[in-house]
Amino acid sequence: MSEPLYTRDILRLAAEIPHLGLLDPADGRAELRSPTCGSRVRVSARLDAGGRVAALGQEVEACAFGQASAALMGAHAIGRSRDEVAVALAELTHWLSEESDHPGSWPGLPTLAPARDKRGRHGAILLPFRALLAAIDDAA
Repeated sequence: MSEPLYTRDILRLAAEIPHLGLLDPADGRAELRSPTCGSRVRVSARLDAGGRVAALGQEVEACAFGQASAALMGAHAIGRSRDEVAVALAELTHWLSEESDHPGSWPGLPTLAPARDKRGRHGAILLPFRALLAAIDDAA
């Protein structure tokens, strides 16, 4: 028998997305859509004086993998710099494309391992991190 696509851990994460709802006011905002699957993520962020994420808001319309990724991004985004988010996105991208055996240092990403061989889900998984990075860039 094959493993289920959506594990209990993925479904649990998808049901527990933190920082739901957009911030008003926000320093930066982004809305991104995955052309491969149609997932959409909106992120708003406030940055501290050092350019780190001080507050985060998000709205997520995605499959369970995209929702789980948004939960992991949101759970660990506060206090992160633009460079840290960019590194996490690059590491996750390399891991999903099997250019690396490790998803990087962002906590919880190994939970998304069942999607590594499901290329159609990669866009949804990367979207929350791309949206956070775009919101940080928008704040600059």
